[in-house]
Amino acid sequence: MRMDVSETGFEANIEISLVEAGYKRRNLTGEARQKFENHALDVEELFAFLEDTQPKRMRTLERIYGADYKQKVLNRILDQLKKRGLLECVRKGIKDRGVTLDLAYNKPPTTMNRSLYEKYEKNRFAVSRQVYYSNDNQNSLDMVLFLNGLPLVVMELKNPLTGQTVEHAKKQFRKDRNPKETLFKSNSRAIVYLAVDPDEVFMTTELKGNATYFLPFNRGNNGGKGNPVGYDTYRTSYLWERVLTPDSLLDLVYRFVFVKKDDIVDSNGDVIAERQMLIFPRYHQLDVVRKIEKDVEEKSVGTNYLVQHSAGSGKTNSISWLAHRLAKLHDEENEAVFSSVIVITDRRVLDKQLQDAVYQLEHKSGMVERIDKDSSQLADAINSETRIIITTLQKFPFIMEKVADLDRKKYAVIIDEAHSSQGGKASAALTNILSDKTLEDAYEEDRLAEESLEDTEEKIIETILKSGKQDNVSFFAFTATPKPKTLEKFGTMGADGKPRAFHQYTMRQAIEEGFIHDVLENYTTYKTFYKIAKDVDEDPVVSKKQATKKLAQYVSLHPHNIAQKTEIIVEHYRNFTRHKIGGRAKAMVVTASRLHAVRYKLAFDKYIKAQNYTDLQTIVAFSGTVNDGEVPYTEPEMNGFSEKELPEKFHSDDYKVLLVAEKYQTGFDEPLLHTMYVDKPLSGIKAVQTLSRLNRTCPGKDDTFILDFVNDPDEIQASFQPYYEATILSETTDPNLLYDLQAEIDPYQVYTEEEVAAVNELEVVTGLKKSTKAQIELNAWIDKGVERYKKLSEEEQETFKSTATKFIRTYGFVLQIVTFIDVDLHKLYIYLTYLLRKLPRKGTDKDMYLADNVALQYYRNQKVFEGSIELEKTGGEEINPQKHGAGGATEDEKVQLSSILDKINERFGTDFSETDFLSREQVKEDMMASEDIMRKAQNNTLDNFKFSFEKSFMDFVIDRISSNEKFFMKILEDEEFKTIIMEDMMNEIFSEMNS
Repeated sequence: MRMDVSETGFEANIEISLVEAGYKRRNLTGEARQKFENHALDVEELFAFLEDTQPKRMRTLERIYGADYKQKVLNRILDQLKKRGLLECVRKGIKDRGVTLDLAYNKPPTTMNRSLYEKYEKNRFAVSRQVYYSNDNQNSLDMVLFLNGLPLVVMELKNPLTGQTVEHAKKQFRKDRNPKETLFKSNSRAIVYLAVDPDEVFMTTELKGNATYFLPFNRGNNGGKGNPVGYDTYRTSYLWERVLTPDSLLDLVYRFVFVKKDDIVDSNGDVIAERQMLIFPRYHQLDVVRKIEKDVEEKSVGTNYLVQHSAGSGKTNSISWLAHRLAKLHDEENEAVFSSVIVITDRRVLDKQLQDAVYQLEHKSGMVERIDKDSSQLADAINSETRIIITTLQKFPFIMEKVADLDRKKYAVIIDEAHSSQGGKASAALTNILSDKTLEDAYEEDRLAEESLEDTEEKIIETILKSGKQDNVSFFAFTATPKPKTLEKFGTMGADGKPRAFHQYTMRQAIEEGFIHDVLENYTTYKTFYKIAKDVDEDPVVSKKQATKKLAQYVSLHPHNIAQKTEIIVEHYRNFTRHKIGGRAKAMVVTASRLHAVRYKLAFDKYIKAQNYTDLQTIVAFSGTVNDGEVPYTEPEMNGFSEKELPEKFHSDDYKVLLVAEKYQTGFDEPLLHTMYVDKPLSGIKAVQTLSRLNRTCPGKDDTFILDFVNDPDEIQASFQPYYEATILSETTDPNLLYDLQAEIDPYQVYTEEEVAAVNELEVVTGLKKSTKAQIELNAWIDKGVERYKKLSEEEQETFKSTATKFIRTYGFVLQIVTFIDVDLHKLYIYLTYLLRKLPRKGTDKDMYLADNVALQYYRNQKVFEGSIELEKTGGEEINPQKHGAGGATEDEKVQLSSILDKINERFGTDFSETDFLSREQVKEDMMASEDIMRKAQNNTLDNFKFSFEKSFMDFVIDRISSNEKFFMKILEDEEFKTIIMEDMMNEIFSEMNS
């Protein structure tokens, strides 16, 4: 017997499966076909359902309309479907002359209402093949699924064994299905159009000819797109075996699909129309919501869930659906599982969409309340058991206190990761005293402030754990980049004993499915090459570590650093980026600190003005006030508008480049953002979150571009790799690490058992915070340890302090994550917390300033990497929990300055020799001896001095050309090299002549 490899055979197998699931075969021929072509309804099935389930109502309408009642009822149904849309008519029914007709019955949550359950059982599911749908042509549809005569699902099926794939099915929908036909109008009949072959499924809810946009409806395959091998079935069998079964289809109609309404605005921001779109869940959204619901039904309250869904996953919809389903979830006794569902988010779009979606699914208002006032409003909502409460992270601690008091009630808390968005967490804690700070100081200050503040995830976890174990709360955390703490607190323990996300939709799958761009595909790094030469005769002995840092700082602070990068960025943007996305592409410059952002803004404005560019405007984003010398700067003053206006202003066509310092690096979704210029060290989650600002898609955006002045491609790859596919914690934190750390610090004999016990007595019994006397006693006990610490060698002091600090951090982390009780360790934790505050700070060479001892001989930016940073398809990456163990002291070697310069030149050097340096100095000395040059330098601003200097510079170069032809010919022939040498020398001469 020959195998049937035809498309018809594929259809037949799907039909058989659906019939086994509860559908009946329905062949639309004769009068049934004619009526379907006229009305896009299986009229016979529709009235069979109405007569079977609502006979009394139909008799009433018969009395009202007479013998022709069916046609009158049909006309009313057609009218309402056209005006209100299919979804609302199915969910709310249709009223006709005071009679309500139900078009379908959802499955009741329980069997307690027998009458309602019996009506549900009378729903009529039918599958029809080769359905003719139009009087204008004889085209047929491969398969249509009906509910009570309503054609809810339309499928085009293809079989690669006959040379056609899912792509041909999509083309057929686009080319051969007229969107003006009733069957193909959005929310008129079908809720989804499916293109299907044995390997893949794609869906759309709106046919628009060639503009029809299909979304993948695939399960994912080993972290990527597509579907896993089915072995004894088709890869896509999940579609008809699980998604399209009768109960699942009802669930989709009643509790998933909804109409999303968006305002269409003109260039002035005025609303000119409203766009409506039918939203059907993507596979991973449907899957995560149903799996969580099933797991909660089995385990009830008290279990935590981590959902690791990449950007582009549609988290807003996933959270909306989950919140609604958890709010409606009942146990076997028909009691609500949760008293309230509390959603933690700062996204306004989620507020509105969740309210709109829930209203459509529930047909009533009041189920969702946005907490936009004070804690009393939140308390009232919790006490009154409002079904869904939306609030912010700022009110989260109050929520935890409140639900702890109401232990008889049960709560679901959904945490949306996107609330770290645009505020600049670190910047909020900075002071406004950056005057007299260098760029390096400013960067270091911003970096330390950033590290000292916990991010959103850590704040949430800390708040949860401070509240202790609460069996009346279940947490549902959504994040694209889970940290170790997040995995440990919310993750599900795998068979290998390692926590992982309950559900994943990976970055790789999102990229491969086209929902986000691969931001590493076009990645270019610039390395700063510079050569520093000694500018003094002395060769001082200095700290190697501190001197190297200061030399690097000297280069960073050199005028060429920001000025040259500004030129590179502006010219790259104008020659490359601005032509992207139909001329609307935008760029972001990520700077190292708030002061860097200020200096960049000034440099950009100066360069753009000097070049007479009128097509490029920049805006800057930083928090608070930054003092550069004696001049204060704020974001609103530099931009000319308020902070809250920035996202909308940047989206407009007026502004092209956004300069940021710890703002808009997370949670900022601007689809027109195409290029990023990075001048800040990035690693780990921070690198992923920052660079991912580029990944949003929009029409006309085919790629992205990153120009990185600082970071190494291998380090960027290492940062992204753990989040490319599934993220798994490599190992859970072992509480026994604390004993290892204790064993390292005890031998230093800095403290005694008596002192540890005494400090704890003051802390626990006396109540330190309420007793000033106890504060005196505390200092007396701690000072004993401080004196012993001072007697240790420098190396021992550094090791002790490092290990003690790690003990405190590890203990605090372990205490929050795992059940762990050891009274002695807790006492040591309390003692060390106070001791470390009083230990003397080691004096360092940090104030040593070397800029007077060195001169910048040569500086340039050179492209050293260009291409794609490819991430490996590993099936999942492990991330390490908090690092533990003593760091140990490293001896700071004392060396001569010349050796440091040699090593820096070896690492960043060029092929220029000491002779070149001397040639450059000869020109400088000639110009310094010129009375004309001196007069112009002392009587002009630097900008005015520049014009005369540039003319004189070449004269002096030509006079010296015979002494070093190679060096000076390079100046004459290489415009970039000439500019660097000339501007470097001009700044030095101007400064020295005016000092």
